[in-house]
Amino acid sequence: MSRRLSRRALPLCVLLTGVLTSALTRATPAAHAHADPSRPRAAERGPVLLQESATARLQTDGSLSDVAGLSKSNVWAVGQEDVWEAWQNRGVITHWDGASWSRFGIRNDASSAGHLRSVAIASPREIWAVGEGHDGLPYVVRGDGSAFDRVSVPQLGTGDWLGGASALPGRMVAVGSRDIKPSDPGAKPGDRGTTTLIATATAKGWTAVGGGARGALYGVALAQKGDGWAVGDRGTEPLIMRSTGSTWKPVTVPSVEGGFLRDVYIDGPKKAVAVGGVYHDGGKIGPLILTWNGKRWSRASVPDRHAELYGVTGDGKGHFWVSGFDSEHPSEAFLLRGGASGWRVVRGELSAKPRTIRLQAVTHVGDLTLAVGHVVDTGDRYTDVVERFQPNTSKSAVTNGTSSPPSER
Repeated sequence: MSRRLSRRALPLCVLLTGVLTSALTRATPAAHAHADPSRPRAAERGPVLLQESATARLQTDGSLSDVAGLSKSNVWAVGQEDVWEAWQNRGVITHWDGASWSRFGIRNDASSAGHLRSVAIASPREIWAVGEGHDGLPYVVRGDGSAFDRVSVPQLGTGDWLGGASALPGRMVAVGSRDIKPSDPGAKPGDRGTTTLIATATAKGWTAVGGGARGALYGVALAQKGDGWAVGDRGTEPLIMRSTGSTWKPVTVPSVEGGFLRDVYIDGPKKAVAVGGVYHDGGKIGPLILTWNGKRWSRASVPDRHAELYGVTGDGKGHFWVSGFDSEHPSEAFLLRGGASGWRVVRGELSAKPRTIRLQAVTHVGDLTLAVGHVVDTGDRYTDVVERFQPNTSKSAVTNGTSSPPSER
């Protein structure tokens, strides 16, 4: 979870409009557990990391879109199965308890969810997910950790779309877009396109405000006292909106022609990181990272000029991790690690078989960095993927002897 593509399309290049259209759940049986994958492998060079490549065992053509964690034994992820079936795909909610993944269905769900794009955790008993329903309406889910229900939001309707969410106890914000209508204030005859949409849930109920800016929002992060950032694009350039209470307003950002943003992480009043990409001639996409220093947003230098960046997280202490895809190394998991000394690339194992791996979101809890997404093989078959990275605290690192370990440069 750019407007130069379809409204519902994330910049994932090869995906169908109905697959990751940043489109598309029938209730699934609760608590279907899976065994823990094999032991991790060790890094050979750079800061020593243990890497483990696994799967949450989604069904046919599955993909995970977002992940959020409270601890190493309490991680939630959402996505979809049957990604090629725009009207039959099924949204997925799954949980990692430190040993296995468990599936959860959705109650109060007459039409079923399609693509669940974003998950947000306010507390262990307040988990939210947003995406798209097969009834043509935005899909909002709330759970208490043991059961999930679809939430009806009367303020949302046809032409509205939600792609990102963030939550604090008692407050959830979901962002997306709203189709421009001839009756909208300021709309001109023949106006087309979208405006930003921000939906907020509190103890007082729901509000849904559109029209803050032309374009769409894909990611949002909340801080305490109502502060927050939301990111997206205007169709041809990045868009960032700021909340300093209950009002969201666009802010000045560096001019980046063809730029778009997909996720944002807040590290404090004087530090935030937003990630995305830049469209270049020929349809190629390069990486884009913007950083906030308490006064202004500026563009950061990125070591890989081919990467597409989708998700960002941090540890609250000035260290950041960014998930994405590197078209020059499509078969290797790709992360960026950032801090005071700049950004460095972390690559996963080199696959012996041709494949394309995209890590669409990332979370960091304790010393665990966990990224999720999908792998596409040469037959265009999707398999969900979970990549885990942890420091290697042992004196000797053990490799499996069959594949290359992760590397950092």
